[in-house]
Amino acid sequence: MHYAPASEACPLPFSPFKACTVPRPIGWLSTVSADGRANLAPYSQWQNLTFDPPMVMFAANLYADGRRKDTVLNAEETGWFVWNMATYDLREAVNRSAEDLPRGVDEFERAGVTKAACVDAPGPRVAESPCHFECRYMQTHRLEGRSALGTVDVVYGEVMRIHVADRVITPDGKIDIPAIRPLARMGYYDYTSVTETFEMRIPGSTAAAGQGLEGRVKV
Repeated sequence: MHYAPASEACPLPFSPFKACTVPRPIGWLSTVSADGRANLAPYSQWQNLTFDPPMVMFAANLYADGRRKDTVLNAEETGWFVWNMATYDLREAVNRSAEDLPRGVDEFERAGVTKAACVDAPGPRVAESPCHFECRYMQTHRLEGRSALGTVDVVYGEVMRIHVADRVITPDGKIDIPAIRPLARMGYYDYTSVTETFEMRIPGSTAAAGQGLEGRVKV
């Protein structure tokens, strides 16, 4: 089976596109509007970009009626957004925060999670989440689709502060991923969580290569 998405109808009842690029980390993003209204929403089009300095991006599709997502508007208005790690234990809250609600409705309350103050960002973070990035907004790049729903705002940010709960740090100074069970997006309505990890080191890898792989600024 193969088809050209730009010119041919998908021969399957469900598009395989999003089910092939998996698992996708979830950008569970909290923001606040210029007038102080908190917002919380998950984005599966989220990724790290580089580590020195740490930069991230998320992509937010427009609504079918052409409206832009509150997360994008708030980040542009205030200059900040916050990433909260989505975990298996928080899966129901993550899902509830994805509901399409009128601007100004507090998704923290809707999802039943607690607000915790940030250090630099003006908006709150999810207290129950074990890891957070406070991100300074950099810019938005618009990619036009064939419809409003297919049009996407790609937002870039620099991570200005990283929070990690002491309870999820291992004795050797790493994050205990299997204990956290980070949530990830699959295709369709499917999700998964990370329950095991394994290590592989590149044969003949140099110290400089290790610096990049480990995300260390200094060796």
